[in-house]
Amino acid sequence: MSAQPILAFDAVTRVHGAGPNAVRALGPVSFAVSAGELVAVMGPSGAGKSTLLAIAGALDRPSEGRVLLAGEDLATRTHAQLARLRRRVVGYVFQELNLLPGLTALENVALPLELDGLSIARARDQAQAALQRVRLTALAERFPDELSGGEQQRVAIARAFVGERSLLLADEPTGALDSLNGELVMRMLREQCDGGRSAVLVTHDATHAAWADRVLYLRDGRLGAGGEVSLSGAAGRGA
Repeated sequence: MSAQPILAFDAVTRVHGAGPNAVRALGPVSFAVSAGELVAVMGPSGAGKSTLLAIAGALDRPSEGRVLLAGEDLATRTHAQLARLRRRVVGYVFQELNLLPGLTALENVALPLELDGLSIARARDQAQAALQRVRLTALAERFPDELSGGEQQRVAIARAFVGERSLLLADEPTGALDSLNGELVMRMLREQCDGGRSAVLVTHDATHAAWADRVLYLRDGRLGAGGEVSLSGAAGRGA
């Protein structure tokens, strides 16, 4: 693993509002994610998991503390620089997959690269490679409504990891899937991380968290007792 983490939180706090109406949504929280790591985040509703993901992906700024993404201090970056980081470093997978119904799987995966200025030909070459990594090459020309729920989720994972993106943020990516498809999606995530990329996974499912290298447990915006649980990953990898 690389000595420099892909993501690092240093005493990060997020407070919404001010004065007597202030609500602490997160923090202080400190942790780091190394290249090749799959980190699961668990905790009850309202614990701060979505806030953590938003800050990790440069969609929100902390009230206090420091966030490093790919070695860059997000507090020192302009809005344009943050947008570039989001396009080139971070990919997202949410429960609502946001696949465009009028585009094929290949076109959906290629779209972020095209929006970043890459030629259509190069974008689609990289999209093909991303679909191959999630074993969907044969379905590249199908539209989302022609794919199963698990296949759509794998298209979303391919889109999140397309090009040079190195960090995936996933919010309950298996929540709407049956156990078989949920396990397949987790296997895809695990393989991506074993190949050197990284992921932060929010999940309520302990069997899916077992695929991770570590589990962070959030409660009331803070890391729970012990902060994290270290896993060998063997339970998931050997499943």
